[in-house]
Parts: sequence; C-alpha cells; structure tokens
Amino acid sequence: MEPGNDTRISEFFLLGLSKEPEMQSFVFGLFFSMYLVTVLGNLLIILAISTDSHLHTPMYFFLSNLSFVDICFTSTTVPKMLVNMQTQSKVISYAGCIAQMYFFLLFTGLDIFLLTVMAYDRFVAICHPLHYTVIMNPRLCSLLVLASWFISTLNSLLQSMMMLWLTFCTDLEIPHFFCEINQIIHLACSDTFLNEMVMYFAAVVLAGFPLAGILYSYTKIVCSIRAISSARGKYKAFSTCASHLSVVSLFYCTILGVYLSSAATSNSHSSAVASVIYTVVTPMLNPFIYSLRNKDIKRALRRFLGRE
Repeated sequence: MEPGNDTRISEFFLLGLSKEPEMQSFVFGLFFSMYLVTVLGNLLIILAISTDSHLHTPMYFFLSNLSFVDICFTSTTVPKMLVNMQTQSKVISYAGCIAQMYFFLLFTGLDIFLLTVMAYDRFVAICHPLHYTVIMNPRLCSLLVLASWFISTLNSLLQSMMMLWLTFCTDLEIPHFFCEINQIIHLACSDTFLNEMVMYFAAVVLAGFPLAGILYSYTKIVCSIRAISSARGKYKAFSTCASHLSVVSLFYCTILGVYLSSAATSNSHSSAVASVIYTVVTPMLNPFIYSLRNKDIKRALRRFLGRE
C-alpha cells in the first residue's frame, strides 16, 4: 500500500490525445518522428559545441545545457506514450506516475532557469561588453547551472513527495498523455489545499520571477541597442539575442496559453492537445531556431559532419 492511499492505488490510466482507434497509427508516427528529430537535433547541437573550441564560450555552454535538458524533457513523456500506443495499453503504475511527474517538474524548471541565465548572459554581453569575460567567467557559469539544478530538484522533489500523501478514489483516469500534476490533484479524494497552494506558489516563484528577470534583461538590452549609432551595429547586437528571444517567446507563450485556456474551460482533452506544443514541439524547434540564425553553429555543424 502506497503512503496515504487507503484504497491501495497501484496504477493510473493515461487517456492520451485521441480516443479514435483509426487515429492511433497517425499519432504514433507523428510523435515518434518528432521525438527522433528532437533527440537528434539537440544531440547534434551538443556535439557540435563540444567538438569546436571556438564555441567554448558562456553562451554556447548554456545552449548545450539547454539542449541536454530538452532531450530529457521530451524523454520524460513521449516514450511512455509511444509504448502505451504500441501495446494498446493506457496503464501507468503509481510509482511510474510519481516518477514521471518528478522528472517533468525537474526539467521544466531547468528549462526556465537556463533561459533566464541565457538572458542574463546576453545582457552582460551587450550592456557590459568590456567586462563580459570577467563577469561571465567559467566559475560563475558553472555555479549558475548548478544553482538551476539545485532549485529545480528541490521544487520537483517537494511537490512529488506531497503527492504521496493524497488519497485517491475510483476515478483513476488521467485526461492527458502524461502525469500532469494538476490533473493528478483533481483526481484526489483527500484535501488538496496544501498541494494546490504549493503548486501555485512554485509556479509564481519559479516561472514568474525568471520571466521578470528575462524582461528586465531585454529592457536593458533594447536601451543599449538604441544607443548604438550605426544600423550595422544595432543589427549585430540584436542578432546575438534574436534566437534566444524567439525560444523564450515560444516557450512562455505556449505555457501561458495552455494554462490560461485550461483555467477558462473544463475541457481537459483540449488542454492536453495544447500542451503538446511546449512539451514536444518547442524542444524540437529549439535546435533549428538556434542554428538557422547562427553562423557559428552552422559552421560547427558543417565541421562536425565533415563538410568543411
């Protein structure tokens, strides 16, 4: 018997994205393709950066960490969904559900913190270019990444452990393709007030504050760019942070869209479909966004693939 579960819950049922049997093959092929592109694309970014000494800078150090987190982020949810579709099973064990929730919260937090750290890196590079190498030294870069891991681990561990003490009744169907914490809380029979308060508090602190930091960094960046006299100088300065700004906008807009829509409607299936964008599509697009507008990455990829 699991802690706090008087009803001896041993498994949940993930309803997935489509209830129509004829759509299962299409959905499986689509998600399998997107997962392969995500893993291979981000892995190429990591290998290109690690093998090219010219890219051993703070900006690309953070980018390689982001690519690693994106692989883990997608791997937390998609493989289990693909296995369930292939075996025509909707079951996920109680322990598996808690573990999936833990890792999903962990890598979501890491994504947010790394995007914030990357915004700070661009702020220092554009607003304090003469002191950039002194400020963004290897020790600080490593500390920023370690701090991101530490805070994200504490948050995901706390929220996952709190789930262990909830009591569940007969309704064990999760209208999602993974164990999303909000959906699990809604299935509980016991008092969930504390869980909800911690969840919302964590959302405000771990998503709201980093967003404020990103907005502050880009406000300062825009002010610095406006002060540059030449059009070429402005373009060069903006191009160094355009990819990051695109990724941040995509990530935050999709998350806000999903959770605002889920708050406005009781249709959990629509929310599950919308969440595909930030859980699967965004990690898949990140390597393309960073490589298409970045000559250094494209050059490193050509060298790695033996075309230069």
